[in-house]
Amino acid sequence: MYWFVYIARCNDNTLYTGITTDLIRRESEHNTNNRLGAKSLRSKRPIRIVYYEKHGSQAEARSREIEIKGWKRRYKLQLVLGLPRNFFQKIFWATSSIGRAIPS
Repeated sequence: MYWFVYIARCNDNTLYTGITTDLIRRESEHNTNNRLGAKSLRSKRPIRIVYYEKHGSQAEARSREIEIKGWKRRYKLQLVLGLPRNFFQKIFWATSSIGRAIPS
């Protein structure tokens, strides 16, 4: 059985990270079921799963979930959009007069 780490976008544009074995069922639970869906998402419905990763075990998925939950929002957005992790840093250094590399 495979486990999935997912990122869901809520109605208020916040991001929620979780794990499941069935993405379609989990999205439905979050959107309709007060008993099975996450309590913190009840006021943020509807949610939509916008990113997922497949893992071979629950332990692998949980470890990755914890890693992603520790990230700042901008890094989660980069993951969702498929951008490299240092994308925003590159933009900052390219447009900032502070720390701009001296051309050789």
